Amino acid sequence: MRAKNVIAAVVCLLLTSAIFAQKRNITEKDIFSFTWIGDTQLSPDGRRAVYVQTTVNAKRDGYDTALYLLDTGQSMVPARRLTNGPHDGQPRWSPDGMQIAFTRALEKDGKPQPPQLYLLSLAGGEPVQVSAMEKGVGSPRWSPSGSYLAVVSDTPIVPEPKGEKKEGAKLEEHKSDVRIITKAVYRSNGNGYIDGKDESQLYLFKVAEAGAKPVTALQMTAGRFSVSDFAWYPSSSHIYYTSEHVDEPYFDLPHNEIYVVDPPSDGQANGEKAPPSSALVAKLTFEASGLAISPDGKHVAFHGEDQPLAKPRSHQQGDMFVMDIDPSQPVSATPQVHNLTLNYDYEVGGGVGGDNTAPRGGGRGGLTWTSDSKSLIDVVGKQGSALLVSIDATTGSVKELTAEKQAVVGFAVKPDAKKMLALISTPVNIGDLFSVAMDGSKQQTQLTDVNKALFSQLNLTMPEDMQVTPTANAKDIPGSKIESFVQLPPEFDKTKKYPLILNIHGGPHSAYGWVFDHEVQWMAAKGYVVVYPNPRGSTTYGQQFANVIQHNYPGDDYHDLMDCVDAVLKVGYVDPAKTGVTGGSGGGLLTDWTVTQTTRFKAAVSQRDIADWSNWWYTADFTLFQTTWFEGAPFDKVEEFRKYSPITYITKVETPMLFILGEADYRTPPTAGGEDFFRALKYRHIDTVMVRFPGESHELSRSGQPWHRVERLENIVNWFDKYLMGMPEPQYDIVPPGATPASVKVN
Repeated sequence: MRAKNVIAAVVCLLLTSAIFAQKRNITEKDIFSFTWIGDTQLSPDGRRAVYVQTTVNAKRDGYDTALYLLDTGQSMVPARRLTNGPHDGQPRWSPDGMQIAFTRALEKDGKPQPPQLYLLSLAGGEPVQVSAMEKGVGSPRWSPSGSYLAVVSDTPIVPEPKGEKKEGAKLEEHKSDVRIITKAVYRSNGNGYIDGKDESQLYLFKVAEAGAKPVTALQMTAGRFSVSDFAWYPSSSHIYYTSEHVDEPYFDLPHNEIYVVDPPSDGQANGEKAPPSSALVAKLTFEASGLAISPDGKHVAFHGEDQPLAKPRSHQQGDMFVMDIDPSQPVSATPQVHNLTLNYDYEVGGGVGGDNTAPRGGGRGGLTWTSDSKSLIDVVGKQGSALLVSIDATTGSVKELTAEKQAVVGFAVKPDAKKMLALISTPVNIGDLFSVAMDGSKQQTQLTDVNKALFSQLNLTMPEDMQVTPTANAKDIPGSKIESFVQLPPEFDKTKKYPLILNIHGGPHSAYGWVFDHEVQWMAAKGYVVVYPNPRGSTTYGQQFANVIQHNYPGDDYHDLMDCVDAVLKVGYVDPAKTGVTGGSGGGLLTDWTVTQTTRFKAAVSQRDIADWSNWWYTADFTLFQTTWFEGAPFDKVEEFRKYSPITYITKVETPMLFILGEADYRTPPTAGGEDFFRALKYRHIDTVMVRFPGESHELSRSGQPWHRVERLENIVNWFDKYLMGMPEPQYDIVPPGATPASVKVN
């Protein structure tokens, strides 16, 4: 018997080794096979969940989305596809659990049209179209009674006359494409130029009978100010919403108001009626988002960043606020708004960044009340993790419901708050749904494994967690360590010497963490040690740690980055002669800054960067640079803007640089970043290349065209291969390979 057991053990070991040996390293093109889960919603009875599943389309130039239905009572049983897509999203259960409302964008000439509202009966049959609005609809929400569906839709500020024709009017011979710009913010990253003639307004649809034709929407709000968030009152008798009633708010701190509007009684038919009047509930000094009304109807909760008005911070941590409401009473001139998490020093409603949240149909879930109106469920960013928590609605005490060293990127809670799902990502898993215990035991049961077919083939490893002592002005962040993640190559051998890539996150007020990041795994798979730190200025480590870089950026955060590189070099498995640096957005700025401060890096890749703060101030798609980032405008603070602009120190750069730029990036326009450095380095005869991506915005790395995302990764690593590994990369040569001089006849 003993011999048989030994033989069995050996056979088992050999099989395990064979399976491991069959695994391969991740590639840049594996993104084509990724599956993403987003916008998960639990049914009223908690037995089922509907979610949006996103995949790369067949042409690999975009993404498809469809709805899937999951049995939450069974673990690891594949979900059933509900809709055909290819552009379905925002599913919402009816209160009786018999229907699902969702949005669908049909295609015309190969392009998605504005999304419309549809209803799908769980009893069977095809989805029924409800809306037919010119600009489409979004954010569908059922009234608690189940009689109405509320949506938002872009609406002309000035209503178009109906049935009227001016005397002598002629057919327009030419439709002008000229833009007349009247506002400081006139374009938006990812959305293009802003149509100042439309604002988002609230509409209601009476729930149609099965098979009914699209119905006329009842407009609930109008005017020149948009509706942002909204929430139904439990009795369905009121809708609370947020809006900012300022025509040009760009150079003030964000703030808005809360309003209430009363829908018609359930028996009133839709029609073309004048919108009802709204009443002001609260005028806030900050911006409220994510409204949630308690089941007893006595409170409204929301997220906010309550900046000190006398001296605003460059980063104000998100908090949870609660305000008493009573629709039957006159509005108070000074509503009592209570900051529940004032003394909780982490990011309420925040999280950590990776490059693979769902690129379409993502919805993460909003803060949710428990049925007894005593607690709220939310996500917080804490020390590189994103946790699901329960917050006491009276005391603000926080109970963590999920474990650290992972990231909750979405969640759904049963209406009676007795069941909860979390979409959880780790450095080796894009994201799957888990059932989470409500008692704080942190028990979680995996329900899905949507990337099993692919990820079972991949050799992925968790990063190491390195805590580094800062050397520059450590007194500013007393007791703090700099957390640095270190991703080692697969089948790492500590006796070898590896090249290193320092990867810097953007923001600057954001954070790397325990979440899947394809870019990091891909670099490691190509043989690089990847160091990706959270220097001071990063979120999830407390208010002081994040805000300490105010009016000093870039600065000591650069020294933190160098400390993290030095800490890895001391371990001994990195070749100090083969180090590179890259980063995007704020990380692109810090990449530019780094090569002006040191020549230790042999190559750099700067992505969607900022080289000149003044130029950026004039051209970016948002305006909140003072007094939070700078204490004035560039013409008021000339030396300050110059001091912190990498372009000021361009003559110190000796590092070969490649620039990754999106040609539709309005957040960090190329003219304020890579283009400046590229031209200057060309003038100075420093090796440099621009790689420009047509049509891509600032979101290239996260939701850009799939092929472009692959080519971005390839170019980053190719540049490092050229200068750190000595590999030929002729695509970056000025003279193409094989080119010969022109024949010249000498007389």
